[in-house]
Amino acid sequence: MRLVWKSLDKMRCLRKRSTIPFLGFLITFLLFLNLYIEDGYVLEGDKRQLRETSVHPSSSERYVHTFRDLSNFSGSINVTYRYLAGTPLNRKKYLTIGLSSVKRKRGNYLLETIKSIFDQSSYEELKEIVVVVHLADFDLVWCENLVQEITRKYAHHIIAGRLLVIQAPEEYYPSLDGLKRNYNDPEDRVRFRSKQNVDYAFLLNFCTNLSHFYMMLEDDVRCSRNFLTALKKVITSREGSYWVMLEFSKLGYIGKLYHSRDLPRLAHFLLMFYQEMPCDWLLIHFRGLLAQKDVIRFKPSLFQHMGYYSSYKGAENKLKDDDFEEDSIDIPDNPPASLFTNINVFENYDATKAYSTVDEYFWGKPPSTGDFFVIVFNKSTKISKIKIATGSDDRQNDILHHGALEVGEKLVGTKKGKQCSSYITLGEFKNGNIEVQDVDHKIAFDIECVRIVVTASQKEWLIIRSISLWTTQPPSQ
Repeated sequence: MRLVWKSLDKMRCLRKRSTIPFLGFLITFLLFLNLYIEDGYVLEGDKRQLRETSVHPSSSERYVHTFRDLSNFSGSINVTYRYLAGTPLNRKKYLTIGLSSVKRKRGNYLLETIKSIFDQSSYEELKEIVVVVHLADFDLVWCENLVQEITRKYAHHIIAGRLLVIQAPEEYYPSLDGLKRNYNDPEDRVRFRSKQNVDYAFLLNFCTNLSHFYMMLEDDVRCSRNFLTALKKVITSREGSYWVMLEFSKLGYIGKLYHSRDLPRLAHFLLMFYQEMPCDWLLIHFRGLLAQKDVIRFKPSLFQHMGYYSSYKGAENKLKDDDFEEDSIDIPDNPPASLFTNINVFENYDATKAYSTVDEYFWGKPPSTGDFFVIVFNKSTKISKIKIATGSDDRQNDILHHGALEVGEKLVGTKKGKQCSSYITLGEFKNGNIEVQDVDHKIAFDIECVRIVVTASQKEWLIIRSISLWTTQPPSQ
């Protein structure tokens, strides 16, 4: 095992013109290695040496400290954090929101970001979140002044355990000198993005056991109202499906959601490749290695970039997410379900893509009279509203020209899977769309199926762009 890590150290020192092929090989090797290493594999001698190291080690020693535990990708990294404000509670919360912040040459948006998180959350939502701010600047005077301001403005949140401010000491950072200049980036840019990767890694490492889910934000962000409720709806709708990262903004490292159990691996991953590329590029590799091939991004976006000046050199940064909505509480619930259709599906535009707020859709070849598209819930559910849209901006004629919306009960097994044996019609599609309000007042039973039925054949293909369902209560147990 020691020979393996020595060889990796040698590989790290090579100067390569082609970074991505090497990176792909190294990542694959590490993932393979991780599958065969037990979670507890860290030599006691290494741990003892780490504890006995002096407070101010050299640059090479700092590097060894940081990467000592990379043989254990599922364990935490040995960092002794400074608690600048607040302490973690014993009880796990639902969501941790992580922010990393450094001193900017122009502008400072951290306090506004913290304010937006708390102001846009209800009292009940605040009980389920903890915000962790990593002040990752080595200017201790700046950190102290900012902590004083945070403490003065948000003392009640700190006392309640909803806000923590931490710092990873500089001696735990790997060397930030002589880094590889991949992509012809200038040295100061390479140093900035490499340190940023380490900043995030130490933040992720700290947050591992604080909650069930983790959301990464940047320190210049505005939140939509009741964003936690919207997040919980999305998470609930994806029960039973595999995901590594869900995205609630299309910009940078904003609004990226993870299972907390994946944070140790992500932290180690960012540390291992901290000088290779920016963090948002590394995230793509990490997601792919854990077998989530495609981006899963939800609309509307729940977070908006509000900073005008970048944390890198104070350069102007006017990027905005045009999918952001201040009021996103009307995001559909879409209870967990299985989807079936007998319409001939085109390529990989399968039925499930119509049932989420991801920017995708179902696309089928011309349907015939009697064809169907059915949603079978995992649990019977009370539905308050149903809204279905067909066609798209690019293909406005690929709508359902003649169709009906039905809801059903009395689930039975068939050769083609589960189906409801009894249906009631709620309405007809008009111009390819349908919306039915107060469904729970019109239907006496708990709904087990929602079905779209084609009532007349058409020559045009069919796009079902979105199926949105709102519930009146959680699915019955």
